[in-house]
Amino acid sequence: MQLQGKVAVVTGAASGLGHEIARTYLREGAKVVIADLKGAEEAAKNLDLSGENAIGVAMDVTDERQVGDGIDRAAEAFGRVDILVSNAGIQIVAPVETLAFDQWRKLMAVHVDGAFLTTRAALRHMYKQGTGGSIIYMGSVHSKEASKLKAPYVAAKHALEGLAKVVAKEGAEHNVRANVICPGFVRTPLVEKQIPEQAKELGISEADVVKNVMLRETVDGEFTTAEDIADVALFFAAFKTNALTGQSIVASHGWFMQ
Repeated sequence: MQLQGKVAVVTGAASGLGHEIARTYLREGAKVVIADLKGAEEAAKNLDLSGENAIGVAMDVTDERQVGDGIDRAAEAFGRVDILVSNAGIQIVAPVETLAFDQWRKLMAVHVDGAFLTTRAALRHMYKQGTGGSIIYMGSVHSKEASKLKAPYVAAKHALEGLAKVVAKEGAEHNVRANVICPGFVRTPLVEKQIPEQAKELGISEADVVKNVMLRETVDGEFTTAEDIADVALFFAAFKTNALTGQSIVASHGWFMQ
C-alpha cells in the first residue's frame, strides 16, 4: 500500500493508460479522482463500487474553469491533492505541409495547455497543504525522438519535459516533485486509431505500420503495456524526496535508450 492516505487526480482516466494508472493507485491505497471529457463517473464506479475511494469528474483540460472546478472538487471530496497525473491526450496524423493550423492548435491545447492548467490548479492545493506532492506528465518516446506525420504531437511531448523541469525547480521548496513518463507504443485506443491512419498516409499495410514503423526500433518487437506504464507512474508517485525530480523515464522496449 505505497500510496496509503494519498489523493490522486488522473486526467484522461476513463480509458487507456490513465485508467490503468487509476486502477494501480487504488490498489496501492490512494483515493483517486478520474477526470475525463466523458465516462469519468462510470469509470470510477467500475473501479470502486463502494464510491468511497474513487470519484469521476467531467473535465475538459483545455477549459480553465472546468480544470479549476475539477481540482477543487477533488480536494473537497477527499480533503487534499497529493498527486496529479497529466495524462489526457489526443493524436493527429498528417504531414506538416497539409496539417491544418486549427488541428495543430487543438492538439497543443490538450497536451500543453491542459498540462499547464491542471498543474497550476494542483500546485495551488499542494503548496497550501504544505505536505509536498508529485506531478507526473505523460510524455512519450516522442519527447526524445521524432516520427513522420506527428509534428504537433512531437512538439507537445517535448514541451512537457521543459514544463516538468520548471515545475521541479519551483516546487522543490514545497517538496513537490515533477517528472515525465515516456512510453513507447502502447496498444491503447489512441494507438489503434493511428494504425490505419498511418497505413493510408504512408501507403503501406497496417501490419507493416506495426512491424516496420511502430515497433521497428524496439529490441524485441513488442508493445509496451499499460501495466508497465502504471508501474512507472506508481514509482514516481511513491518516491519520497526531491532526489528524483525533473527527470524522465523511458519505457519503450529499448526504442529509445538514454
